[in-house]
Amino acid sequence: MCGIVGGIAQRDVVPILMEGLKRLEYRGYDSAGVAVLDGQRHIQRIRSVGKVATLKHLIDGAALSSNLGIAHTRWATHGMPAERNAHPHMSGERVAIVHNGIIENYAGLREELSGKGYVFSSETDTEVIAHLLADILQTEFDLLHAIRLASEKLVGAYALAVVSPDDPDQMIVIRAGSPLVIGLGVGENFIASDVFALLPVTQRFMFLEEGDLARLSREDVRIFDSQGKQIAREVRTSQLSASKAEKGPYRHYMLKEIFEQPAVIAETLEGRIHKGRLLEEAFGYEAKKLLDQTRNVHIIACGTSFHAGLVARYWLEEIGVHCSVEVASEFRYREVVVPDHTLFVTISQSGETADTLAALRGAASQGYLGSLTICNVPESSLVRESDVALMTRAGPEIGVASTKAFTTQLVALRLLTLALAKHRGMTPARERELVEELHALPRQVEVILKLSDAIQEMANAFAERRHALFLGRGSFYPIAMEGALKLKEISYIHAEAYPAGELEKVISNLQEVRARGGELFLFSDQKVKIDLDHFQNLTLSDIYPSTAPIVYTVPLQLLAYHVAVLKGTDVDQPRNLAKSVTVE
Repeated sequence: MCGIVGGIAQRDVVPILMEGLKRLEYRGYDSAGVAVLDGQRHIQRIRSVGKVATLKHLIDGAALSSNLGIAHTRWATHGMPAERNAHPHMSGERVAIVHNGIIENYAGLREELSGKGYVFSSETDTEVIAHLLADILQTEFDLLHAIRLASEKLVGAYALAVVSPDDPDQMIVIRAGSPLVIGLGVGENFIASDVFALLPVTQRFMFLEEGDLARLSREDVRIFDSQGKQIAREVRTSQLSASKAEKGPYRHYMLKEIFEQPAVIAETLEGRIHKGRLLEEAFGYEAKKLLDQTRNVHIIACGTSFHAGLVARYWLEEIGVHCSVEVASEFRYREVVVPDHTLFVTISQSGETADTLAALRGAASQGYLGSLTICNVPESSLVRESDVALMTRAGPEIGVASTKAFTTQLVALRLLTLALAKHRGMTPARERELVEELHALPRQVEVILKLSDAIQEMANAFAERRHALFLGRGSFYPIAMEGALKLKEISYIHAEAYPAGELEKVISNLQEVRARGGELFLFSDQKVKIDLDHFQNLTLSDIYPSTAPIVYTVPLQLLAYHVAVLKGTDVDQPRNLAKSVTVE
């Protein structure tokens, strides 16, 4: 849940490191730091508590510059947010390292190293790695080999970047369970935990696989497997652009991303539906073979993606496909009964969610028909390790509270449902009807976005409430869960969701809530007539049943956003919440 950036170049890399940290701040923002080698081969380190802007102010004041450096933005796991716990960590002047992940056996290593006289100044598991490396370097003079030896003693998941004054013309990195990407330039090379960090300097990337070590210099990159054998990794050109991660004229990234939804939904549908037909060929040949044999679906996800899976369960079971949905962290630690012909489906915005990725790896030996991932990042681990990938095409999502990633996940799941329905004998007439409803979806979301001012007025009456109960029926229950999650994520109002049952029970429930002093806010289709007095109602029109859960998500996003703005919270980077959970 942290961000790594590093670079070695002919030019000053500090501005590149700082821009990269700013782009990765959604991954963690309780502290940040930079370590560089100066002209006298000394490590210069600056760290601060808080956001990247605080660190930048300190760096500007120090006039820091270098051709080789590493940087990190942290989300606390071991040790409270404090300067002493911020990365990079050092062992004297021997090494400086940044680390994503968790070292599970750090306590034993700490005790062992303390016994050798190493003094610890933090509570982190990362400082253990720095001292372990320094200890190995007492007798081993090759930094890459020292890191390989250190990795043999580490238990857990990690991505590391290391610099040392003893090797001033190289940076060493290793990946074991946490993502790491190398950005390739001319006379310069970079590393990061996410391609978004490096888009201003390169579009060419290599993605490290499990166990890979790499030695970066200005001239080249050499990658080695865990046995020390030099290997090649494919160079990929990213289609993302740096401008897509900019805020533009919007006050917050979250608002920008809410308003991008018509475009990204259309992009997710592009090339997959045409003239009343689902273009199943766009899913790939491997997908066709899997869907031919699929009789059951098992969906694994976390957080907002889990809510998307819950909606899909209603859709899939409507067409006769049995579907179970499970939180990845629970699935990993129990015995699983796998029915014959079961497709294993993972959902993740980043494609690096630790529990979901571990679940996929565990599923490989459990008798599933095959694996399909729904993901927003083409180069991610989930995409690379799944049999089939259905990309959501949402583009970079910087706001920590997911919006466009969620709705495009729902669109992808709707496409998957239609594909399975075709394999189960859906008639061309029904296919045409459902495809046209998907085709109309971007326009319907545009209509909802025009209600933003009305929802802002509603938020004025909502902002001072301390508790909120979201009620939803059927496939709208997971949407109620998502609405409650959005509100509490960014406004800190306590919010819960509850299944409302049949429509008559909804009206009864509303009466009951009001009888106990609750104020009612209702989002409903214009066809629904509610015989109640004194409640706030936002009426939505022209909503198709098959895509209604997607449409109803948008006003709930806007409500959460406007309430948070009124309360003055940090909308894009709410407290105690990180965007990408890449550790257990």
